[in-house]
Amino acid sequence: IPAAAESIMVYREIALAEYTGKRVHIAHVSTAMSTDLIRSAKARGVLISAETTPHYFTLTDEAVEGYDTNAKMNPPLRSEQDRQAIRQGLADGTFDAIATDHAPHSILEKEVEFDQAMNGIIGLETSLPLSLALVRDGVLNEQQLIALMSSNPAGILGLEAGTLSPGAPADVTVIDPDCTFTYTEDQVVSKSKNSPFLGWKLQGRAVMTVVGGQITHNLLA
Repeated sequence: IPAAAESIMVYREIALAEYTGKRVHIAHVSTAMSTDLIRSAKARGVLISAETTPHYFTLTDEAVEGYDTNAKMNPPLRSEQDRQAIRQGLADGTFDAIATDHAPHSILEKEVEFDQAMNGIIGLETSLPLSLALVRDGVLNEQQLIALMSSNPAGILGLEAGTLSPGAPADVTVIDPDCTFTYTEDQVVSKSKNSPFLGWKLQGRAVMTVVGGQITHNLLA
């Protein structure tokens, strides 16, 4: 799928939003051209929000070398130029959110010929450490990253969430930014294992999650 295919559709959605005065949200942006189009639209006052995902600011199309189906997704991985453009878009506020794009698939759906394999990777467990790398690299500060992964998505969806203010839902993630671990199949909580990051040494981890006031995940116990 060429980069132009994505960017043409992004241009169309922006044009419709600008013509009608209605809001549009662009998901899973992967190209430099799409990023430029969104940035320009925001500068013109178009009611637009956009997100990207950790694999687009971490990996390039080199990850599919050898036809690794765990690196097959839609949109596909792009060039290094596109990856750098996505990172710049996060830094300058072009993107409003970081999404996990969590797409689990069974072994039967992935261990087939590349062109027959389903698109998608699991992303919930790796999204935080991969995104924290942006802070260590100086692309974002901690406050910006927290907004991109909590309050901004809630705002886009009109949810009363993503905040620690009194009376807000007690949905909390406790992070250890210094925790290092190697992401292996035996550590994957998801029932599926389709991740291109298996074997990676990652830094930063959610050590506790609280949902609705109830502890649902706890590595500190």
